[in-house]
Amino acid sequence: MREQVTEARRIVVKVGSSSLTTAAGGLDGERVDALVEALAGAPAEVVLVSSGAIAAGLAPLGLPRRPRDLATQQAAASVGQGLLMRAYNDAFARHGRVVGQVLLTVDDVTRRAHYRNAYRTLRRLLDLKAIPIVNENDTVATEEIRFGDNDRLAALVAALVHADLLVLLSDVDGLYTGDPSLPTSRAIADVRTVEDLEGIDIRRPGKAGVGTGGMVTKVEAARIATTSGIPVVLTSAPHAAAALAGHPIGTLFHRLRERPQARLFWLAHATSPRGRLHLDAGAVRAVVEKHASLLPAGITAVDGRFAAGDPVDLVDVGGVAVARGLVNYDAAEMPTLLGRSTSDLAAELGPAYEREVVHRDDLVLL
Repeated sequence: MREQVTEARRIVVKVGSSSLTTAAGGLDGERVDALVEALAGAPAEVVLVSSGAIAAGLAPLGLPRRPRDLATQQAAASVGQGLLMRAYNDAFARHGRVVGQVLLTVDDVTRRAHYRNAYRTLRRLLDLKAIPIVNENDTVATEEIRFGDNDRLAALVAALVHADLLVLLSDVDGLYTGDPSLPTSRAIADVRTVEDLEGIDIRRPGKAGVGTGGMVTKVEAARIATTSGIPVVLTSAPHAAAALAGHPIGTLFHRLRERPQARLFWLAHATSPRGRLHLDAGAVRAVVEKHASLLPAGITAVDGRFAAGDPVDLVDVGGVAVARGLVNYDAAEMPTLLGRSTSDLAAELGPAYEREVVHRDDLVLL
């Protein structure tokens, strides 16, 4: 038995579209019921990150396949999300469990106030013995602020709720050295270090063609979670009950280090920078070695179009990103601030300008 699984008190489970729907679109009731039965019987608190909204909306809208354009994807998600939640609500109700829907965008978990509210909502649902069902808010997310796939979202949610375990369920029963259909490929039971993945071919996509992920996204999600101190089990949805019971099913990715601060972990892994701040050598040392806030005096140039509160990369004299943070000024304001002390700026422009460009509490080293 896997102690990292049996000792977990809070688990995030991610299930892919192909494990819930048919290739033609539409929910498969038997698959949903089987998954719910496994989760409802788990002794730990469970947060479910569920794909399937877009796939569930295909058949009702008469769409033959997953659309490529964002607007049609969002339309399908709008129809499918309600169908998905109705299926989960009915299935969990048969086990006496209540579910709550939580739709997230990147902004919800990188901006400080939004992040706190997302955590409080999930925490309160768990306190009330409900099962939060999380998905990306596909109907409003733009290309620039999307998580990209729910494997990554699940890893970030696991960090957000301080989970003890992440379980990734798909149409493949574990990690293999190559295409699982080939006799030369062998299953990998444990991944303890990055070196264990060397020489493994993970480029093969999922079978069903209704999701966005594949083994590449699952391994990347495992990397994100394990570097946040969270072990990961990768297996197929039919094996969910056995995996949650601690049986040596699928692949176990062992955690690589202790848990970092959750919000900064989100900032590093969930965001795309809207711009770059070029730092002189002294500012790089202050940020990287002394963990200090970034002041305008250490900035030599600015790239990009961003607003106050957006994520930006802090780059050294060679153009290499050394940190990412939430900027306190709009891009249009920055040119007048460069290389100047906060006291000079306050004297000329007012006390509102006597503040950091990026506060150390909103900054993570890369």
